[in-house]
Order: sequence, then structure tokens, then C-alpha cells
Amino acid sequence: MPSRTVLSRGLSGYLDLLRFGAAFVVLLSHFAYARFTDGRYGFIREYNLGSDAVVLFFVLSGFVITYAATQKDKAAGRFTFSRLSRLWSVAIPALALTFVLDRWGVWANPEFYLNTPYYNAVGSLEYWWRGLTFSSHWHGDRLRLGSNGPYWSLSYEAAYYVVFGILLYLRGALRWAALGACAVLFGLKIWLLAPAWFMGVGLYLWLHKAQISRDSSTLMAVMIYAPILIYILCQAAGLPGVLRGLTAAALGPERFVALGFSDEFLWNALIGALFTLHLFGMGLRLSNRTAPFRWQPAIKWLAAGSFSLYLVHYPVLQWGGAVIPRSGHWALDHGLLLGVTCVACYGFAAVFERPLGRYRAVVLQLFARKKPVSLTQ
Repeated sequence: MPSRTVLSRGLSGYLDLLRFGAAFVVLLSHFAYARFTDGRYGFIREYNLGSDAVVLFFVLSGFVITYAATQKDKAAGRFTFSRLSRLWSVAIPALALTFVLDRWGVWANPEFYLNTPYYNAVGSLEYWWRGLTFSSHWHGDRLRLGSNGPYWSLSYEAAYYVVFGILLYLRGALRWAALGACAVLFGLKIWLLAPAWFMGVGLYLWLHKAQISRDSSTLMAVMIYAPILIYILCQAAGLPGVLRGLTAAALGPERFVALGFSDEFLWNALIGALFTLHLFGMGLRLSNRTAPFRWQPAIKWLAAGSFSLYLVHYPVLQWGGAVIPRSGHWALDHGLLLGVTCVACYGFAAVFERPLGRYRAVVLQLFARKKPVSLTQ
């Protein structure tokens, strides 16, 4: 029973497809808000698909970060540089773009921004401090940064990077002290969604050691397709709402509301487990595929801008909904808003996300006085 390659070309292509697909589902879930599209795509909101897609991001992140840490970074300093540069290269310009678009939108159409839950006129100092430190949702806080609602997940991502780094690079009493400090600093909300992220870590380690015999195709098929079927059945049965209701009843209204984006942690843990099982099956099936799929170059290009698509789409949608004139023909208006948003996101990615390797090389040359080195994600 030969051991399999963890991140083969086939699995890499599938992960790219999932990264882009999850980001686009999040975009569509916000595009479906009635204030943008008159409620014509309410089914997307009804099933809360955008929130579920973020859980997929967490599992994928845990998997990819474990791969990068064990196969590429291999040292605490390099790991820290890689993670911060990955986040800041997109987050800082995204904050700047949000800042500009919000002020433009408020000036052009104040009713679309002010006195709504979709825009928070936070002070400039707090806006930049919380954005740059990714602390907007730590320790019980629920701070929306302007109109950039999706930025909340970076508070979770950054926290998981820190915890993972502590577990990987520290030992003994120092490790436990650092974890204790993180428990206090990050707060309960962050930890409630941590299982999904660390399922991704476990998935990578699991695949790294996995062995499979030639007659296991049936088992792989079960792992791949059963989670999809279970997810559909759970949605059809209304299980997310049931679990959310049980959580609210157990905690009480005030404590439940305080959970913010972690209020569906039971459902999110189940999604994480199903998705992890699915990826394990796909990892085994694609482990020996070395040739690219026909569509792989296009998917890779789309996935290379998925972080920008995720982090920039909401302020662009909000600005577009406030500023772009409507023709009265819903298909034309909706198509124009979606098209402008996608073009803006991928234009942003071309400037800030895709050249990450070059930006890292320049920083290393300037501050470490080394020959430029290309560091990939």
C-alpha cells in the first residue's frame, strides 16, 4: 500500500476550484440582499450559503497553512513573515479602498449608508488600528469596519495563525503561557469556530500518513459523496435553524447575540467535519494525478484573486448600490452591479494579490539585506 503525495497537481487544482467557488458564493450571498437586487435571489439568503462557505475557507486555510509551515516555512520567523505578508498585502489596500468608497458613497447617497446595520462610521484611528491588528472581533468585540462586513473573518484567521504558530514552534511552559494569553486576548467567539480551522490541520497530517489499497475506490466514493448528500439533507430538514435555536435557548438572548458570527458554531463544526471527510476522499483519489485538468489554468487564475474577491466585494457592492444609476430593467441593473464588482475585485487582485511573491522579495531585500527570494504562499 504506497503512501500518497499530499498536495498533488490534481488536488491543488481542486483546492483552487473550492477557493474560488467559496469566495464567489460569499459574493452572491451579499449580492442577494434585497437592497441590491430587490430580493430576487432570496433563496441564497434563506440557506445562508455565504456563512457556510466561510467555514470551507477555514478548513482550506488550516490545510494550506499546515502545508506551507511544514514544507516551505519551517521556521518561526519565516512563518510569521509569510502569514503577515499574505494578510497585509491585501488587507491594507482593502481597508484603504473601503475607506475611500464609503466616504464617496455617504456623500453621494447618505440614506444608503447611514442609519443602517450595513455601515459603521467608526473613527479613523480605531478603523486603522483594529483593521491592521485584525482585532475587530477579539475578546467579545463586534466592530464592523465601515461597510466591509467580511473583514470579520480575518480576526479569526489571524488568531488561528497565532495559535498554530505557538503550537508548532514553542515548547514547555512558554507554550502554555502563550496559549493562556491567547485565550484571554481572543475570547470565546474565536475559539468556537476554531475546530473547523484545525480540522484542516488534521486533514493535512492525516493525508500525509495515509495509505490506501487499490480496492478502496468504494470507500473513497463514500467519503467524497456522502458528506455532500448529508449536507443537502440537513439543509432540507432545517437542521441549521434547529441547532441555532437550541444554542439560543441554552445560552439566553443576551449571551447568544454576543456570539456574533459564531452563533452557529454547532452547525459550523458539522460542516467542517463533512467537508474535511470530503477533502480526505478527494485527496486520496487525486493523490497520483500529475497532469493538469483541462480547466486548471483558468481556475488557478480565478483562485489567485479569490482573497481579493472575498475582501473587496462588499464595499464595492455597497458603493455600487448607492452610486450606480438604475435603468429600471432589473436584469441589466443586476448584471451591471455584479460585473462592476467582479471587475473591481480582480483589478484589485492584479495590483495587490497576484504580485505577492515580488512584494515579499523586495521586503526581504530591503530589511534583511539578502538577495531577492521568491516566497510563495
